[in-house]
Amino acid sequence: MKRCRSAKSIFDLHRKLYALLVSASILFASCSQEPAQNAQEITVAAAANLTDAFAEVAKQFTAKTGIRVVYSFGSTAELTKQIENGGPFDVFASADVEHVDELARQALISPDTRAIFARGRLVLWAPAQGSLAVNRIEDVTSPDVKTIAIAKPDLAPYGRATLEALKALSLWSQIESKVVYGSNVSATKQYAMTGNANVAFIPLALVKEGEGKYIEVDERLHQPINQAIAVLKASAKQDNARRFVSYVLGEDGRAILRKYGYKDPL
Repeated sequence: MKRCRSAKSIFDLHRKLYALLVSASILFASCSQEPAQNAQEITVAAAANLTDAFAEVAKQFTAKTGIRVVYSFGSTAELTKQIENGGPFDVFASADVEHVDELARQALISPDTRAIFARGRLVLWAPAQGSLAVNRIEDVTSPDVKTIAIAKPDLAPYGRATLEALKALSLWSQIESKVVYGSNVSATKQYAMTGNANVAFIPLALVKEGEGKYIEVDERLHQPINQAIAVLKASAKQDNARRFVSYVLGEDGRAILRKYGYKDPL
């Protein structure tokens, strides 16, 4: 009888050990797979003007490569600060060239990946729900235009271009008191969308069909809004990050950017 109990105890012990080994194997397999899954995902810090265009870029890029793209959109200056402070990004797509070049001077990008990928277009936009008759840029001086939204010139290149254009037209001193500032171009558009501004100076790329009326600002009134992209040197996913940059610079990527109103860079 004792021998039977002893055999049963040994059997139970073996069964428990087997269960532990199976659990450990499953845990090890899931842990070993996690880096591989993460390797198929990149994080892109992108200027807010690219929100709509890059959503389509990501969809097409992922369909072609299997690499998932996670975006962090914001003003170019704020994203640059995050990168300088060790932000966990793989790629930076800026609304200008200067901030990418500043990161290059700090040896924070892989220099052979730096490229100008698009030239942005600035517009004066009035939402569809508004009733203002805005037919030319000079109409912003009208008493009917109470509030004008622009992106902060010190944070957003499109805001800087707006300021340059308004000064070139000798309008700035007349309308400065009516200006409200958005932290980036998406926030600037939101001011007008919600009725907190009558009009907004925003990228053409953020104007959707049927949303309202826009007037393009003559690009001779401001510095070209050339936009640069680069892979960050700290990225642990250099190959996939480079594939994304190559896609943006390639014909498929450029076709999407043109669709959203960007021009090829000068």
